[in-house]
Parts: sequence; C-alpha cells; structure tokens
Amino acid sequence: MTRSPAALRAVACASLLCLAGCSFAPRYSLPQVHTKSYTHAPSPRTTVSAVGPVGEAQRFDYGATPAARWWQQFHSPQLDALVRQALQNNPGLVQEQAKLREAQAAMAAAAGIFYPQVNGDLSAARQRTSSASSGGSFPGRIYSLYSGGLAVSYYPDFFGVNRLVFKGEKALVDNQRYQLEAARLTLIGNVASAAISAASVRAQIEATRSIIAHEKSLLKLTETQYRFGAVPYLSVLTQRSQVATSEASLPSLEQQWAVYRHELAILVGELPAQWRDRSPRMNKLRLPIRIPVSLPSTLLRQRPDISAAAAQLSYADVEIGVAKAQMYPAVTLTAQFGQESSAPGAFVNAASNIWSVAGDLVMPLFAGGTLEAQKREAIASYDATFAAYRQTVLGAFQQVANSLRALEHDAQTLRAEQHALAANHAALQVAETSYREGAVDYLSLLTAEVQYSNARLSYIQAQSQRYLDTVSLFVALGGSWSAQKPTVARGTSRMAEEK
Repeated sequence: MTRSPAALRAVACASLLCLAGCSFAPRYSLPQVHTKSYTHAPSPRTTVSAVGPVGEAQRFDYGATPAARWWQQFHSPQLDALVRQALQNNPGLVQEQAKLREAQAAMAAAAGIFYPQVNGDLSAARQRTSSASSGGSFPGRIYSLYSGGLAVSYYPDFFGVNRLVFKGEKALVDNQRYQLEAARLTLIGNVASAAISAASVRAQIEATRSIIAHEKSLLKLTETQYRFGAVPYLSVLTQRSQVATSEASLPSLEQQWAVYRHELAILVGELPAQWRDRSPRMNKLRLPIRIPVSLPSTLLRQRPDISAAAAQLSYADVEIGVAKAQMYPAVTLTAQFGQESSAPGAFVNAASNIWSVAGDLVMPLFAGGTLEAQKREAIASYDATFAAYRQTVLGAFQQVANSLRALEHDAQTLRAEQHALAANHAALQVAETSYREGAVDYLSLLTAEVQYSNARLSYIQAQSQRYLDTVSLFVALGGSWSAQKPTVARGTSRMAEEK
C-alpha cells in the first residue's frame, strides 16, 4: 500500500509533535533534614558564669538570625576596621568576584541560543577558470564575482534542550555566587580568629614578662638569703633556672605573635613588611552575650556552602537531561538572502538576487554506545555530586554542634581556670611571706611560683578560647547571609531513579 506525499508529511509532523512533547527537564529536588536539634543531648540554653571580663554567661537564642555584621558584637573598632579592609582588599575575594563575572558572562552567551543568529557577508573575488573544464575546447576565462547578503540560522527548542543548557549555566552562576559568599564568610572568620589569637598571644607575652620580673625579684631575695646563710646555694641555682626557663618561653610566643601579624597582613591585602599592628587587645574585646542560633531547617538556607553544593547538584541534574537529549533529533533552520554578480554595476539588479531556505533534521542512529555511555557518565556524576551535597550538610551540622558544645565547655573551663588562678595567686602570696620569714623552704615557694605562672597563662588561653569558639559558631551558622529558599523535597540517588 502506497502513501501520498501529503500523508507522509502529516505523519512526520505528528512524530515531531510527539517528540516535542517529551521533556528532558530534570526532576530536581534536595534531601530533607529531619532533625530539630544540633546535638544528641539537649542543646545548651545558657553557659555558666565566672568572675572576670570574659566570665559572663552566654545565652543561646534558638530561632534567631545572626546580625548583619556579627563581628561587631565583640565591640572592637580595631576588629571592625580589619574586617572592612579585608573585604575590600583581599586577593582571594577579588578572585571569587572575577569568577562570578566570568560565570555571568557565560550565562549571557548561552542565552543567545534562544534567538536567531544573523551574520552579514560581503566579498569580491577575481577568478580564472581552467580550459580543462570544457575538455580543452575553450580557453580559460577570467571574471570577477561580487556577492553579499545575510545568513540567518535558528535552532528551535522543540525538546527543551536549549532551556536545559541555559538552566545549567544559571546553576553555575548560582554556584559561583554562593562560593563568593562562602569565601566572604570564611574571610571574616579568619580575620576575627587571627586578630583574637594575636591578642591572646600578646597578652601571654605581657604576662610572661611580668612573671619573669617577679621571678627575678624572688631571685634577688634568694641570693640575699643565701648570703646570710638562710638557704643553700642550690636554691639560688634553681631560681636562676626558673628565670631562664621563663625567658626561654618568650621567643616562641613572640614567633606566634609574628605569625598572626603576618597572617592578618595577608588577609587585609598587605605585605608583611607593610603591616602596622592594628589588632585589638584582649582587655578591649567584649564577649557576645546573646548568641542567635538558627534552627536546623534554616541552616540549609543560611550556609552559603550548602547553597553552592545545591547549585552544583542542579547543574549535574541538568547534565543528565542534556545527555538524554543527544539521543533525539536536532533541528536547524537556515535562510540566506543576498546579491551575486560578476559586475559591480549589476550587483543591485533584481536578476542578481539569490536566496535559500533550508531545514535540517539530524537523528543519531548508531554511535557505538557513545551516547548511552555519556548518559551513564552524567548519572554517575550526579550521584557523586549528590553525595558531596549530603557531606556538606553533615559537615555543617557537625560544625554547629561542635561549636555549641565548645562554648558550653569553654565557660566551664574558664570558671575552673579562674578559680585555679585565684587559689594559686593566694598560695604564692602566702609562700612568699612565709619564705621571707623562714617558715617554709624554697621548694614550697618554687612549687607555688610555677603553679601560679601556669595558671595565669592558662587563664588567658581560656579567655581567648571563648572568643574563638564564639567566632566559630557564627561562621558555622553561615553568618548573616541567607540565600533564596531552595526546593526541599525528597532526595534520592539519580542512579536509583534511573534504575
């Protein structure tokens, strides 16, 4: 049975319409997080308090959002100035901003596929034909050829492939935007941590110098008592050794201070040689008392690295659709309009008009398994990206949980260190008085002296640790940044869906 050309055309159009109804758009979704708490045990509501400038009890306000400039809660103009300078001059942040502009330009370029592509052409040529083309009967001919016109090409998006490609580019832009926010958040956290660490080491240096001065005064007292025969010469040597030991600890502390100063210089975009110390002092910092803690459901939107991983997952999902689309026909429409003449004067005549209109349909029939392998590759890439997203989410919750517990334990440690410092200071005073009066031997004085020195340094470290862990909690919560709410639905492996 034969079919008429009209019937064949109708069947072909119907087939194209059916194929056009097929969509390769991804069924993108993110995994849910079913938890109401960050820690296995009940989340802390407040910390214990201690005596001193950093001993206030911190309160955790669950469900609140961190302030836009959370680092200003430390009430340090020096810290605020360092953060502002770093946000303006840090090379790493500038690099991320350039990457975002690059991704935005790539997305704008990809959007051109939705529009007809028009190109103009104008050419002039001088040619000579060969006599061989006429079998040698006629000599070769020399002539000129002038041509010009417009060429239009268009790629109809019958199957949504162009939209998929554009959506993939948009996902890459979103990913880079979130990467920029993550870099900004990390930069602020690094500046705050380095500034607090520098302040802590400086305080330890000052405390060590004060301890050395005190130990030298005890050395003079021991030497005086030795001259009067009250103590043996071994006591003098032991005290000299203690002074030397304390002095030997100074270079390592000064090296740590130099490292933090150099780190701050690089973070704010300066050379170490250009750095002029502008870091805050420990006694000028103030501990944030009210700590806003976002709910677990909010953390998925609050953390820029989670949003970046979600955007990367969206791109991987799009790539599966693109791989599927390669197995279906591709349609191209082209048209050319112009003039062609052998004489410049006749170039604009109607007889010189040329045009063509064409449609191209390319259907892959056999590719040796390449297209199917590319599809499996895209699926495997999605599964890897899906696992990376889950790992990012798990890591974020771990960081928040660690920081919450750290602040709880930091307050307990600080109170214990404060009690230890007060007790050791009182013991040292009693030991000194008794030693001057000859009521105790030198060994008792030395023991009290060493314990007080260690307690004083440990107390400074406990103070700075509360500051550092507070910074860590703000960073773990995503700072003050929040992205648009992503689609939160079921989350399964793409490989499992395909199976």
